[in-house]
Amino acid sequence: MERIVIIGGHGKVALHLAGLLAERGDEAVSVIRNPAHSADVERAGGHPAVLDVEKADVPAMAEAFADADAVVWSAGAGGGDAARTYAVDRDAAQRAIDAAAEAGVRRFVMVSWIGSTPDHGIPEDDPFFAYADAKLAADDHLRASDLDWTILGPGTLTLDPPTGRITTAPQGNGEVGRADVAAVIAAALVQPATIGRFIRFGAGDTLIAEALVAEAGSSAVQA
Repeated sequence: MERIVIIGGHGKVALHLAGLLAERGDEAVSVIRNPAHSADVERAGGHPAVLDVEKADVPAMAEAFADADAVVWSAGAGGGDAARTYAVDRDAAQRAIDAAAEAGVRRFVMVSWIGSTPDHGIPEDDPFFAYADAKLAADDHLRASDLDWTILGPGTLTLDPPTGRITTAPQGNGEVGRADVAAVIAAALVQPATIGRFIRFGAGDTLIAEALVAEAGSSAVQA
Protein backbone atom coordinates (compact mmCIF):
# COMPACT_ATOMS: atom_id res chain seq x y z
CA MET A 1 0.00 0.00 0.00
CA GLU A 2 1.17 3.50 -0.84
CA ARG A 3 -0.18 6.76 0.56
CA ILE A 4 -0.95 9.17 -2.29
CA VAL A 5 -1.96 12.76 -1.55
CA ILE A 6 -4.23 14.21 -4.24
CA ILE A 7 -4.48 18.01 -4.25
CA GLY A 8 -7.76 19.20 -5.70
CA GLY A 9 -9.43 16.11 -4.34
CA HIS A 10 -13.01 17.02 -5.24
CA GLY A 11 -12.34 17.49 -8.94
CA LYS A 12 -13.75 14.97 -11.39
CA VAL A 13 -10.32 13.61 -12.32
CA ALA A 14 -9.31 13.39 -8.67
CA LEU A 15 -12.47 11.53 -7.66
CA HIS A 16 -11.85 8.99 -10.41
CA LEU A 17 -8.24 8.69 -9.27
CA ALA A 18 -9.18 8.11 -5.64
CA GLY A 19 -11.36 5.21 -6.72
CA LEU A 20 -8.62 3.68 -8.88
CA LEU A 21 -6.06 3.95 -6.10
CA ALA A 22 -8.42 2.43 -3.56
CA GLU A 23 -9.18 -0.46 -5.93
CA ARG A 24 -5.52 -1.39 -6.13
CA GLY A 25 -5.03 -1.13 -2.38
CA ASP A 26 -3.43 2.29 -2.05
CA GLU A 27 -4.54 5.02 0.34
CA ALA A 28 -5.82 8.11 -1.43
CA VAL A 29 -5.70 11.22 0.75
CA SER A 30 -7.83 13.80 -1.06
CA VAL A 31 -7.07 17.41 -0.14
CA ILE A 32 -10.21 19.55 -0.35
CA ARG A 33 -11.04 23.15 0.52
CA ASN A 34 -14.69 22.66 1.41
CA PRO A 35 -15.47 20.15 4.20
CA ALA A 36 -18.93 19.69 2.69
CA HIS A 37 -17.24 17.72 -0.09
CA SER A 38 -15.96 15.06 2.32
CA ALA A 39 -18.84 12.69 1.66
CA ASP A 40 -18.21 12.77 -2.10
CA VAL A 41 -14.55 11.95 -1.53
CA GLU A 42 -15.39 9.07 0.79
CA ARG A 43 -17.90 7.64 -1.67
CA ALA A 44 -15.21 7.71 -4.35
CA GLY A 45 -12.81 5.78 -2.12
CA GLY A 46 -10.64 8.59 -0.78
CA HIS A 47 -9.88 9.94 2.67
CA PRO A 48 -10.70 13.67 2.88
CA ALA A 49 -8.17 16.14 4.27
CA VAL A 50 -9.41 19.72 4.56
CA LEU A 51 -6.82 22.33 3.56
CA ASP A 52 -7.20 25.47 1.45
CA VAL A 53 -4.06 25.27 -0.70
CA GLU A 54 -4.70 28.76 -2.07
CA LYS A 55 -4.00 30.11 1.42
CA ALA A 56 -1.82 27.41 2.98
CA ASP A 57 1.89 28.11 3.33
CA VAL A 58 4.68 25.61 2.69
CA PRO A 59 4.88 24.29 6.29
CA ALA A 60 1.12 23.67 6.38
CA MET A 61 1.26 21.79 3.11
CA ALA A 62 4.31 19.83 4.22
CA GLU A 63 2.40 18.74 7.31
CA ALA A 64 -0.44 17.50 5.11
CA PHE A 65 2.07 15.54 3.01
CA ALA A 66 3.68 13.81 6.01
CA ASP A 67 4.26 10.08 5.45
CA ALA A 68 3.05 10.27 1.84
CA ASP A 69 4.72 8.26 -0.90
CA ALA A 70 3.63 10.64 -3.65
CA VAL A 71 1.79 13.91 -4.27
CA VAL A 72 -0.51 14.50 -7.23
CA TRP A 73 -1.42 18.06 -8.20
CA SER A 74 -4.89 17.99 -9.76
CA ALA A 75 -6.16 21.35 -8.55
CA GLY A 76 -7.06 24.44 -10.54
CA ALA A 77 -8.78 27.78 -10.19
CA GLY A 78 -11.20 26.88 -12.97
CA GLY A 79 -10.54 29.90 -15.16
CA GLY A 80 -12.20 33.29 -14.93
CA ASP A 81 -10.32 35.68 -12.68
CA ALA A 82 -6.67 35.97 -13.71
CA ALA A 83 -5.47 36.88 -10.22
CA ARG A 84 -6.99 33.74 -8.73
CA THR A 85 -5.66 31.66 -11.61
CA TYR A 86 -2.14 32.77 -10.76
CA ALA A 87 -2.80 32.30 -7.03
CA VAL A 88 -3.84 28.67 -7.47
CA ASP A 89 -2.35 27.34 -10.70
CA ARG A 90 1.06 28.98 -10.23
CA ASP A 91 1.67 30.11 -6.65
CA ALA A 92 -0.08 27.35 -4.73
CA ALA A 93 1.31 24.70 -7.09
CA GLN A 94 4.83 26.00 -6.56
CA ARG A 95 4.35 25.95 -2.79
CA ALA A 96 3.09 22.37 -3.03
CA ILE A 97 6.27 21.38 -4.86
CA ASP A 98 8.40 23.04 -2.19
CA ALA A 99 6.30 21.42 0.52
CA ALA A 100 6.77 17.96 -0.97
CA ALA A 101 10.52 18.49 -0.88
CA GLU A 102 10.32 19.74 2.70
CA ALA A 103 8.24 16.72 3.72
CA GLY A 104 10.66 14.32 2.05
CA VAL A 105 8.15 13.15 -0.56
CA ARG A 106 10.16 12.35 -3.67
CA ARG A 107 7.41 11.51 -6.16
CA PHE A 108 5.32 14.34 -7.62
CA VAL A 109 2.89 14.08 -10.53
CA MET A 110 1.62 17.34 -11.99
CA VAL A 111 -1.56 17.43 -14.06
CA SER A 112 -0.91 20.20 -16.56
CA TRP A 113 -2.31 20.67 -20.08
CA ILE A 114 -1.39 19.60 -23.57
CA GLY A 115 0.06 22.96 -24.63
CA SER A 116 2.26 23.73 -21.63
CA THR A 117 5.40 24.78 -23.50
CA PRO A 118 7.18 28.15 -23.76
CA ASP A 119 5.86 28.51 -27.31
CA HIS A 120 2.24 27.75 -26.39
CA GLY A 121 1.15 30.58 -28.66
CA ILE A 122 -1.55 32.04 -26.41
CA PRO A 123 -1.50 35.85 -26.81
CA GLU A 124 -1.43 37.98 -23.68
CA ASP A 125 -4.80 39.56 -24.49
CA ASP A 126 -6.46 36.12 -24.63
CA PRO A 127 -8.43 35.25 -21.45
CA PHE A 128 -6.72 31.83 -21.50
CA PHE A 129 -3.24 33.39 -21.25
CA ALA A 130 -3.23 33.57 -17.44
CA TYR A 131 -3.85 29.83 -17.20
CA ALA A 132 -1.22 28.95 -19.81
CA ASP A 133 1.32 31.26 -18.18
CA ALA A 134 0.57 30.03 -14.65
CA LYS A 135 0.75 26.36 -15.59
CA LEU A 136 4.04 26.79 -17.42
CA ALA A 137 5.54 28.56 -14.39
CA ALA A 138 4.41 25.73 -12.10
CA ASP A 139 5.70 23.09 -14.50
CA ASP A 140 9.06 24.83 -14.78
CA HIS A 141 9.28 25.07 -10.99
CA LEU A 142 8.75 21.31 -10.78
CA ARG A 143 11.34 20.63 -13.49
CA ALA A 144 13.86 22.70 -11.54
CA SER A 145 13.25 20.75 -8.33
CA ASP A 146 15.08 17.65 -7.16
CA LEU A 147 11.86 15.64 -7.01
CA ASP A 148 11.05 12.56 -9.07
CA TRP A 149 8.56 14.41 -11.21
CA THR A 150 6.20 13.65 -14.04
CA ILE A 151 4.19 16.31 -15.85
CA LEU A 152 1.09 15.07 -17.63
CA GLY A 153 -0.40 17.13 -20.45
CA PRO A 154 -3.89 15.90 -21.34
CA GLY A 155 -5.86 17.57 -24.08
CA THR A 156 -9.38 18.95 -23.76
CA LEU A 157 -11.15 17.09 -20.97
CA THR A 158 -14.45 15.35 -21.61
CA LEU A 159 -16.91 13.27 -19.62
CA ASP A 160 -16.56 10.28 -21.93
CA PRO A 161 -16.56 6.86 -20.26
CA PRO A 162 -13.17 5.26 -19.60
CA THR A 163 -11.52 3.37 -22.45
CA GLY A 164 -8.18 2.50 -20.86
CA ARG A 165 -6.46 3.66 -24.05
CA ILE A 166 -4.62 6.83 -25.11
CA THR A 167 -2.16 8.20 -27.64
CA THR A 168 0.97 10.15 -26.71
CA ALA A 169 0.93 11.74 -30.16
CA PRO A 170 -2.40 13.58 -29.97
CA GLN A 171 -3.75 15.63 -32.85
CA GLY A 172 -5.58 18.95 -32.51
CA ASN A 173 -6.94 19.59 -29.04
CA GLY A 174 -6.37 15.97 -28.02
CA GLU A 175 -9.73 15.36 -26.37
CA VAL A 176 -9.62 12.76 -23.62
CA GLY A 177 -12.01 11.60 -20.93
CA ARG A 178 -11.40 12.57 -17.33
CA ALA A 179 -11.64 8.93 -16.29
CA ASP A 180 -8.79 8.05 -18.63
CA VAL A 181 -6.74 10.98 -17.32
CA ALA A 182 -7.14 9.52 -13.84
CA ALA A 183 -6.01 6.14 -15.14
CA VAL A 184 -2.92 7.74 -16.71
CA ILE A 185 -2.04 9.35 -13.37
CA ALA A 186 -2.47 6.05 -11.56
CA ALA A 187 -0.27 4.27 -14.11
CA ALA A 188 2.40 6.99 -14.08
CA LEU A 189 2.71 6.75 -10.30
CA VAL A 190 3.99 3.17 -10.59
CA GLN A 191 5.95 3.54 -13.84
CA PRO A 192 9.52 4.77 -13.12
CA ALA A 193 10.07 5.35 -16.85
CA THR A 194 7.75 8.37 -16.64
CA ILE A 195 10.00 10.19 -14.16
CA GLY A 196 11.51 13.37 -15.56
CA ARG A 197 9.14 13.55 -18.50
CA PHE A 198 6.41 15.80 -19.84
CA ILE A 199 3.86 13.49 -21.44
CA ARG A 200 1.21 14.92 -23.77
CA PHE A 201 -1.72 12.65 -24.50
CA GLY A 202 -5.24 12.34 -25.78
CA ALA A 203 -7.76 9.62 -26.47
CA GLY A 204 -6.28 6.86 -28.58
CA ASP A 205 -5.96 3.16 -29.28
CA THR A 206 -2.98 2.07 -27.16
CA LEU A 207 -3.39 0.62 -23.68
CA ILE A 208 -2.35 3.26 -21.14
CA ALA A 209 0.49 1.28 -19.54
CA GLU A 210 1.90 0.38 -22.95
CA ALA A 211 1.61 3.97 -24.21
CA LEU A 212 3.52 5.35 -21.24
CA VAL A 213 6.33 2.84 -21.61
CA ALA A 214 6.56 3.43 -25.36
CA GLU A 215 6.60 7.20 -24.91
CA ALA A 216 9.30 7.01 -22.26
CA GLY A 217 11.46 5.01 -24.63
CA SER A 218 10.96 7.44 -27.49
CA SER A 219 12.98 10.53 -28.33
CA ALA A 220 9.89 12.27 -29.70
CA VAL A 221 8.98 14.01 -26.44
CA GLN A 222 11.69 15.22 -24.12
CA ALA A 223 11.28 16.67 -20.62
